[in-house]
Amino acid sequence: MAAAAEPSLPGAADYFSADYAQARARFRAAARAAGAALHELPIDARAPSGGELTIDIAWLGSRQPLQVLLHTSGLHGVEAFAGSAVQLCLLDRAPAISGDCAVILVHALNPYGMAWLRRTNESNVDLNRNFLGGDESWSGAAGVYSAIDHFLNPPSPPGFDFFRLHAAWHALRHGFYPLQQAVAQGQYEFPRGLFFGGKRLEQGPRIYLDWIKQNVSCAKYLFALDVHTGLGRWGSETLIAESGAGATPPATLCAALKQPQIVAARHGSATYAIRGGMGGILPDTLPATRIDFLLQELGTYPPIHVFHALREENRWHYHGHGDTNLKHPAKLRLREALCPAAPDWRRQAVKLGAGLAYAAANWTFRQENQAHDLRTL
Repeated sequence: MAAAAEPSLPGAADYFSADYAQARARFRAAARAAGAALHELPIDARAPSGGELTIDIAWLGSRQPLQVLLHTSGLHGVEAFAGSAVQLCLLDRAPAISGDCAVILVHALNPYGMAWLRRTNESNVDLNRNFLGGDESWSGAAGVYSAIDHFLNPPSPPGFDFFRLHAAWHALRHGFYPLQQAVAQGQYEFPRGLFFGGKRLEQGPRIYLDWIKQNVSCAKYLFALDVHTGLGRWGSETLIAESGAGATPPATLCAALKQPQIVAARHGSATYAIRGGMGGILPDTLPATRIDFLLQELGTYPPIHVFHALREENRWHYHGHGDTNLKHPAKLRLREALCPAAPDWRRQAVKLGAGLAYAAANWTFRQENQAHDLRTL
């Protein structure tokens, strides 16, 4: 079996697109050029132009695979630009896939958020807080979140309001990491607030999970790699593994992927525990499949900068004219916070994203012999 060699990446920053429509068109054209099978999952929400919004999927390799590398982008809407660029690179320089293996690239899991420059979907739902298990309640918010909702979600348009001074006071009062945990873990009581997890499984996640169940249930092993931006130092990556029955230990993945560190979900000061994460629902969706789930965070600006951008865009959406003006400074500030325009950052994002994807492909394809043995028992 041929290994998936990591390519050189001249012009890596050129893989970034200007908007959702361009990114989608480029992804679909690159998929056709690579000989991939294309699937599209339309949602009811519409683009700013009034056009259709879709989750697009490119499938390379076996149509009945036993080993699958599943690469997803854009669960957090406006964060999709980096993941989309990585996926264009992977389609342009597709890994060699043999035997019972497949690479599945899922473009813009939250197409509304990408098109409208929002982190959330059309219902203001943070989709990485929306995948609750069947026995979990669609209710609750941390006490600290409830107490400072007036600060987190001001009922007014964007404007100067001593944000950093108030943020520093709350951090001193509650502690930075406890405050980060309380705010970012997900809440289910403030529908117009940040990190709202919803009251039901949203349309996009539902049709995506249905598609996964219908098309990937034949897999014996699935490596899911989900790309995000905004957490961590500028130009660095943070890798967060979702543990579960049958998952590869983080130390083993570190060695296999040639990574210095993989943080277990819910541990470490670089991350925080969340409710309703996508990685936690995949084993329920594919109960017969052994699954490793790795979330790749590409670092941008400091946390206070990113949070301020999220807060101001949310204010603009609800108390300005966020439904019509995509050129407002709050929109542009959020895009910059989660997809910096600096060419060096963009080159590094594609290098890190493609490099990890190729390492993950090699690891996934090495499971072929084990799966073949299982198949022939």
